Amino acid sequence: MEQGSAREGARPAYAPGAFPHAPGNAARVPRDRVPEQARGRQGEEEGARGEHTHSEPPAPRAVRRHSVRGQILDALRAALVDGELVPGQVYSAPALGARFGVSATPVREAMQRLAVEGAVEVVPNRGFRVTERGPRELAELAEVRALIEVPVMLSLARTVPAHRWSVLRPLAEATVAAAAVGDRAAYAESDRAFHRAVLTLSGNEQLVSIADELHRRSQWPLVAGPATRRAELLADAAEHTALLDALIAQDLTVVQALVREHFTGADG
Repeated sequence: MEQGSAREGARPAYAPGAFPHAPGNAARVPRDRVPEQARGRQGEEEGARGEHTHSEPPAPRAVRRHSVRGQILDALRAALVDGELVPGQVYSAPALGARFGVSATPVREAMQRLAVEGAVEVVPNRGFRVTERGPRELAELAEVRALIEVPVMLSLARTVPAHRWSVLRPLAEATVAAAAVGDRAAYAESDRAFHRAVLTLSGNEQLVSIADELHRRSQWPLVAGPATRRAELLADAAEHTALLDALIAQDLTVVQALVREHFTGADG
């Protein structure tokens, strides 16, 4: 059901024209749409910091959200899930900002957020290195997630009426749609949205927040290994709909089998 698994890994380094979810693939974000504070000190900041990069992404596509920092954060998260930001490589905020057509400031702020999430680490005077991760870390994340989510799902299966589960049908179908076109970034978002909606029925906001953060971390790519194939995404997505069907039917035996297989199987 999940995308972060021991079978998937980072895709090859950037190729020209890659980075499909990034802002502005062939064109820069127009300067009149970038907040003044985000572009005013671009030259002096980049010169003063002297940051450089060992690997640079290709020019990104235009973005549509209002917050520059939010646009960049979404684009970087998508690139991480897709394996387009390569584990072990160092990327500087000025270089990425130049690709996005914005100053280094919103890129640096987005990278700081990713550092908190464990996706990158700060390299003083150079930029940010994408965290190198392996199967053991994913297995540990899966174990912690299982301790949190499995008991909650089993409890909800016994108490939540069928009509409330039916409302989640579009979320399960969204994972199938993303998997059908092989869009790993969209799949990651829809996958987490489905799990958040299920866990939200518990009424425990802290549990939902912690589980979502663990889920996001489990989706970053491995250091090496084959990228997830479309067929594998479709199989994972099918688990969402199967689980929802079992919850609606209140078939506790099937629910228990599905959720335990999800966290103990290869998917983690």
